[in-house]
Amino acid sequence: MKKLFLFVSLLCALAVLTGCYNRFTGNFDQFPDINNLPSGVVDHAGLTDEDRHRQLKFLQKLDEQKEPVYRINAGDKISIRVYNHPDLIMESLVTPDGAIGVMFAGQVQVAGLTLEEASKKIKKIYGQYIKNPELGVFAIDVRSQTATIAGAVNNPGMFVISNGMRLADLFAKAGGSAVRDFDDQMLDAADFQNSIIVRDGKILPVNFSLAIEKGDRWHNVKLKKGDYIYIAVRSEVMVSIIGSINRPHKRLWDNNLGVLELVSSGLGLKEQYWKYGVIIRGGMANPRFYRVDLDGILQGRCANVRLQPGDVVYVPHDNISEYNVFIRKLLPTAQLLSTFTFPVLNLAL
Repeated sequence: MKKLFLFVSLLCALAVLTGCYNRFTGNFDQFPDINNLPSGVVDHAGLTDEDRHRQLKFLQKLDEQKEPVYRINAGDKISIRVYNHPDLIMESLVTPDGAIGVMFAGQVQVAGLTLEEASKKIKKIYGQYIKNPELGVFAIDVRSQTATIAGAVNNPGMFVISNGMRLADLFAKAGGSAVRDFDDQMLDAADFQNSIIVRDGKILPVNFSLAIEKGDRWHNVKLKKGDYIYIAVRSEVMVSIIGSINRPHKRLWDNNLGVLELVSSGLGLKEQYWKYGVIIRGGMANPRFYRVDLDGILQGRCANVRLQPGDVVYVPHDNISEYNVFIRKLLPTAQLLSTFTFPVLNLAL
């Protein structure tokens, strides 16, 4: 305990010494201060009506997109049927290198082809042995079209998805919410507020409560190959600190965790930082932003701000010049938020 006190005191001294740096904080008033009232909370800043309208339009466009044409891939099971030649009917598993076994020709590369393209290719081969062959190529077991769901579900893992399958369908396929013991009560473990769906390295602006509990068409998005869904766990909700700090990290939330403790466990702030940090609270469904006086907290001029489950503390390098740019560029970046907040796959920067 004594060591922790000395370490915190050192951080405070460093904050005072670094007070001479020009951190370009001229327009910090765009972020509501969380420290001005005894409760530590003042008015919230969140997504504007324009932001929400833009998100809804985005989800509507996703829903309107046509399903991609199926292309054969490794692990899929393919059937070849030659009309009027039942003896030539065959089934073959696509090998890891993308080939299937074809009568008369042995291994034939089909990975990446549509069923129609594969049919034409095999028809040319059969045409050397059968006059005017009529045949069809069918996918009878598509193992390459998968999405992953992890976290607070009964059966997490990778699942085969079909055209038109939606988020709530996969949640049900994974057995729904897991049940765990919370303070001697058996409750659903799922925390929809902090759950995410990642596609192509970005978080989709999906409200999981509306999608799974209400069946909202726009938020209950159609799944695509490669989607990653993480259903956050109530008992494992994390808080994290990112940005201009010596050790960006995440840690389990507890009732006594505040900004000061999070900065301390991150080995202090870097030499150059914006003296006002931003707390992102409420998850992806309803994010809100609060300005906190980091220098004031470290120097003891402001009360330490207690964190809530799922909070992300962002310490900018210098002043954030435009509020809307902050929202639009920071929030959708899965590699920025998810890498620190959720145990999702390691996404490339």
